[in-house]
Amino acid sequence: MKRTFAFGLVLTVVVWACSRVPISNRKQLLLVSDAEMNQQALVSYKQFLDTNRVVNSSQSTAMVKNVGKRIAAAATQYFNDIKHPEFLEGYNWEFNLVEDKQVNAWCMPGGKVVVYTGLLPVTQTEAGLATVMGHEISHAIAKHGAERVSQAYVSQGLLVGGQVALGVAMANKSSQAQNIWNTAYAAAAPAAMNIALLRYSRQHESEADHLGLIFMAIAGYDPKEAITFWQRMANASKNSQKPPLLLSTHPSDEQRIEDLRRLVPEAEKFYTAYRSR
Repeated sequence: MKRTFAFGLVLTVVVWACSRVPISNRKQLLLVSDAEMNQQALVSYKQFLDTNRVVNSSQSTAMVKNVGKRIAAAATQYFNDIKHPEFLEGYNWEFNLVEDKQVNAWCMPGGKVVVYTGLLPVTQTEAGLATVMGHEISHAIAKHGAERVSQAYVSQGLLVGGQVALGVAMANKSSQAQNIWNTAYAAAAPAAMNIALLRYSRQHESEADHLGLIFMAIAGYDPKEAITFWQRMANASKNSQKPPLLLSTHPSDEQRIEDLRRLVPEAEKFYTAYRSR
């Protein structure tokens, strides 16, 4: 009886909380609010900046901030044009360059962005950097962090037999809920559940490529440059060890480039339309 009730509650919440990702129009499950996600992200972002070397004054810093502002402005323009400016309410964009050899960048919910200096030799150009920053910013705009947390809540709720774990975790912010917030994954879930969550993450990566391509095009960057960048990235990572695709959170380089070739004609329409304004 308890198990049936718990499962029914989860299904009710799932139906109630379904949303759609802009541009891709994919349905997604969101059980946490933007305010909750943004608050958690801000705390983590400040802690990260306090414990890492931020590059405050350089040409590279200026480029990171300029490209970030252009992509964010393009996203704002897009949502204004489709008559949904409220979609980016609560986003307070911030762009920082951090001294680190990692070839990486990321964007937290609410628009907190970090680019590592190790990425710049691969991006090489503003358009290359716009490809990466557009992708990372799109993770935040598509609310992928909230979706991953929501998936983790559901997996925890379904795995604890007879207990309404989902409702309790959300209402009380238990240690279980804190672990979910910290990892954005159900770390204790069986392997099959983890693989399912990883599959969603690969979907998120491809979706961020799609949205990022549109936003960089609106910002005035040639979307074909995204293909050139990912070809450079593929060459740079050719000799590195990669996990099997089934367990990877990213599409293969070849798949990513193939998908981008397919998406470029759509992005070019935005590139042409917004340049002519």
